[in-house]
Amino acid sequence: MLPQAPPAPRNARGQIRRVGVEIEFAGLPPADTAHLVRELFGGELNAVSPHRLRVDNTRWGRFVIELDTQYAHPDREALDHQAEGDDEWARHRHQLRVEFHEKTRELIGDMVTGLVPTEIVCPPVPWNELDELDRLFDALREHGAKGTDASLLYGFGLHLNPEIASPASHDIHAMLRAYLLLAPWLREQIQVDITREVLPHANPFPRDYALKVLAANYRPGLLGLIDDYLDHNPTRNRELDMLPLFAHLCPEHPHELLHSELTQPRPTFHYRLPDAQLSQPGWGAVSEWNRWVEVEKLAADRRALAKRSAAYIRYYRRPFYRRWTDRLRHLFHSA
Repeated sequence: MLPQAPPAPRNARGQIRRVGVEIEFAGLPPADTAHLVRELFGGELNAVSPHRLRVDNTRWGRFVIELDTQYAHPDREALDHQAEGDDEWARHRHQLRVEFHEKTRELIGDMVTGLVPTEIVCPPVPWNELDELDRLFDALREHGAKGTDASLLYGFGLHLNPEIASPASHDIHAMLRAYLLLAPWLREQIQVDITREVLPHANPFPRDYALKVLAANYRPGLLGLIDDYLDHNPTRNRELDMLPLFAHLCPEHPHELLHSELTQPRPTFHYRLPDAQLSQPGWGAVSEWNRWVEVEKLAADRRALAKRSAAYIRYYRRPFYRRWTDRLRHLFHSA
């Protein structure tokens, strides 16, 4: 499967847009996964800690492979804490504390391996090379990696971080409108696993926020768009998490979520909806990218975007009983 071209294949600097990919899975520990990444893409293997490894200097950059829990990794603040005193005994006590901390985190990681997922954070890849990255997904399957549907306990996801084509507020607004309109279709196409539906990591947007953003007279600047988003979505747990992008575009904004350690500013949309469907042969980053491109196509067609937004608003402004009657009639005729 080949990646579809988006309406805007290049960014504002004229470069091919890139896509960050993050994948969670079980059945393959970080060390084995890191060796697999190096076999596929070359580079240099470096162990940051027993359960966090890097593969540096691949053709695209750095891969990070780790257990997806902070408690399996040494805390940077604890490691950087200075010894209390300059004498040899103080330095010795400090070194003992550091070694105890590192060993404790390693033991925690050993205990939870197999219970928490392994995560691969891939470097940004040009969208037209995503099919080459899919070699990784095929190799993971072949080496026993398990995705979301392998167990009711697995709520694993695949995240895409498509680089924005334009930083203009009206373009970002159009993308957000298109996503709100296509979110039900995306969920139907992906057939989101019940485990991930129950977990909060990729919650849908509130209906009142969608109605606000899709209104024809809603034309905010960047600051207004950010403020309204934060007012209605004071959380990272949205199927399309806009916080990293907003933190990048408006670093001086005072809201605490935009300065959280977990919010990494970057010029991308953080698309969190897809499951990790590793049990399906042929599934990979290209599959989800091609679905995402449908959002970009709708955003680029301003006439269709306006028409569908108006239809959405007309439908959800109707009384609930009318909408419910229409839904039952549709289900009856489609049965």
